[in-house]
Amino acid sequence: MEVAYTPGFIRMMKILPPDLQEEAIEKITLFKDSKNHSILKVHKLQGRLKNRLSFWVNYKTRIVFIYTSTKPKEAILLAIGDHDVYNK
Repeated sequence: MEVAYTPGFIRMMKILPPDLQEEAIEKITLFKDSKNHSILKVHKLQGRLKNRLSFWVNYKTRIVFIYTSTKPKEAILLAIGDHDVYNK
């Protein structure tokens, strides 16, 4: 699977502590293989984020993304952070 990043995602990633950045990069690498989606707890979001999905970096940190409609098997990472990321 191909992964693209929004400018907002990149900005959020840069302000994370270095150890969390490394962990996020590891999880993004796992995410690229759909066989790992159950390990990462990929799930659909509800409410105002109903067209988006999320997966776990760790117990506290999540990555919000969408699948593109233009290319099959491509995801765009939108945001990273704790549960407050769902409010952005």
